[in-house]
Amino acid sequence: MEKKKVLNIVYWLLFIGLVGIFAYTKGWILTNFESITPKQAQELIKTGENVTIVDVRTPDEFTQEHIEGALLIPLQTLDKNLALIAGVKNQKIIVYCHSGNRSVSASRILAKNGFTPLNLKGGISEWKARGLSVIH
Repeated sequence: MEKKKVLNIVYWLLFIGLVGIFAYTKGWILTNFESITPKQAQELIKTGENVTIVDVRTPDEFTQEHIEGALLIPLQTLDKNLALIAGVKNQKIIVYCHSGNRSVSASRILAKNGFTPLNLKGGISEWKARGLSVIH
């Protein structure tokens, strides 16, 4: 009976750990940046507020479609290419990918380096689902 209790505790700890990892990768916990909806992002862009849009997907994904005015800096190269956006360090940076996972990682990198990232919830998929336009 004691072995069963120990195994149950171990299973629960593993489960809680997996939930924690999942929540972290989604940007739900332990974030030092804000996540915004496509509508909020569109309003920031529309009002002419000083924002920069950064697409962290691959060049092929960017070529297929992207948000107008977006700068492509793939996640894999972001930490090496921060100089490309150094001039907008005081601005908010809307960061997006396909579904919102890579942009969470990118937002963490940007925040760690003194930028003000705004992660686009749901990425370009959610952007399009809300009827917002993309460049093809």
